[in-house]
Formats: sequence, C-alpha cells, structure tokens
Amino acid sequence: MTYAYDPELAPWLSLLAGIDYANVQQMRDAEAELMSFDAAEQTTDVSFRDITVPGLNGAPEVGVRIYTPTGHEGKLPGLLYIHGGGFAIGSVANFHNETLRIAAEVGAVVASVEYRLAPEHPFPAPIEDCYAALTWFAAHADELGVDPERIGVAGESAGAGLAAGIALYARDHGGPALAMQYLGIPALDDRLDTLSMRTFTDIPGWNRRNAEICWDYYLGGEGLRGGDGISPYAAPARAEDLSGLPPTYITAAEFDPLRDEDLIYGQRLIAAGVPTEIHHFPGTFHGSAQLAPQAGVSLRMVAEMTDALRRGLRVENPEDAEIA
Repeated sequence: MTYAYDPELAPWLSLLAGIDYANVQQMRDAEAELMSFDAAEQTTDVSFRDITVPGLNGAPEVGVRIYTPTGHEGKLPGLLYIHGGGFAIGSVANFHNETLRIAAEVGAVVASVEYRLAPEHPFPAPIEDCYAALTWFAAHADELGVDPERIGVAGESAGAGLAAGIALYARDHGGPALAMQYLGIPALDDRLDTLSMRTFTDIPGWNRRNAEICWDYYLGGEGLRGGDGISPYAAPARAEDLSGLPPTYITAAEFDPLRDEDLIYGQRLIAAGVPTEIHHFPGTFHGSAQLAPQAGVSLRMVAEMTDALRRGLRVENPEDAEIA
C-alpha cells in the first residue's frame, strides 16, 4: 500500500528496511547503529552516573543511570524513564541523548532503567526490574534531591507499555504515588486485533509481523499471545479497571500498527476519570521522531513531550515567572 507519510519523514523509512526482527542479534546491532549517541552532544548542564539497585524479590541487581541537572536549588521532580525496543532491544546507552535532553530541558532528575530484555528474560523480568528501580528511586528521593510527590514514569514504544504496566502495578500494590505517566506510542495490547494492527502489515520497521514476534519474545514463546491469562501488567490494555491511575499524556502515530490501541487506551482512561491528553500526529510512523529528529513534526513531538512532562511534574516555567 501507499501511505501519505510526512515528506520530511518518508526518506528515512529505507533505514528500517531489511531488519529482521526474528534475528535478535541483527535487530540489536541495527538499533545500536541507528541510536548511538555523539559525545559532542553532551551538556555541562546535566551530570550522570551509573549505579545498580537491588532487584525485586531476590532478582539480579538492576542497572540505572541517574541524570541530575546542575545549578538548581531545592528539590527537583523525578522521572523514571524506560527505553523502547520491542521488549528485546535497546539500552540506557542507546537512549542516552533522549534522557539527557529530558533532564536538561524539563529540569528533572531522570533515572533510566537497564531492564532485562526478552527473549532471554521474558515477562515478568522486565517489569520487575522497572518496578525495583521505581521503588528505589522513591525511597532515595531525598538523597537524590527529588521531591517524592513529583515522581513520574515515562517511556517510548515497548518502554511506554512497561511504564503503563508499572503505573498499574504501583496502584494495585501500594507502590509509590505517581504524579504522571507519559506514554509515547505505547505497546499495550498483545491481542493485536485493532484496525491499525490489521492494516499496517507492510510498513518497514514496526509492522504487524514484527509486533507478533516481539510479543512472543516478551510473553515467553509462541502460543501465548492473544490467549487467556495474560497479565494486565504485561499488556495494560487488558486491565479492566483504569481508575486511580496518574494523569496521563499519550502520543499516537498515524501509520503505526499501535495507533488504535493507543487511542483506545486514552479514551478508556478518560472514561475512568483519569486526567488524560492524547495527541495523534498525522503523517508519522512508529519511531519516526527518533529516526528523523530534525523533521518539523519530530521537533513538535519533542517540544510537546517536554511541555507535557513539565506540566505533569509541576515544573515552574521560568518564562512565565519572568512575565509575572
């Protein structure tokens, strides 16, 4: 099929062609090449360090990279960031530019989680690692210079699905109270039964076939996806009750198999009484903002993400303060 991609984005799709999601190592190598960061892009406004925190219930320790804006007085908001990658690829290092930018532009202490990846470590390992990082982050808020009442979770793609699962888990298990959740093009539903998921089968990169492969990785093998007994913490769209979740900002891309499940989840949050914003970006495809960051629509997406995080974490806007 022919799709009306944003003209600035269309040329970049060729970089996704030929990546075989069934070959985990090839997929990881390709992602590392596309997402590698440039040391020249570092900023002196943010310091960062790598630590490990205790795993959940005796699980292995979890790697966390802490980003701290410099030159700020008082407590800052905190953000647990969960990288994307179809549950099977991605790393803290490959998303370094993203988390560095968030810390600098939002003015928040960011904890980026090096969770275990599928298929070697299927559910619940990834979400256990992220929840362990969240509880550690909240428990150590004071020493990190974080306001414990202004901690949020954020992620992109599979990372956003994990963030949504963490928010549900924290609500149900008396975990840290969250100020917000930012869900960027989230992977939420293993049933893969929406119109967009059935339609976008031939788009390079994230399409229906690759979604099937990655959900099989995450759930622990073939034959489980779409069946009974899948935990809502793995597939948040399966949660029957979405009430009591934190204020939410969701993005969706027009030519993304995940589009409809993202829009439906946002509508369900609204119906459940959760303050929710949903932004659908025409002409975009899954991951286009990361692949073509200088495109006009990508710059708008990033600016809106920054604004949503600042509002959700209740960060004072210096420009507003000057006007006042």
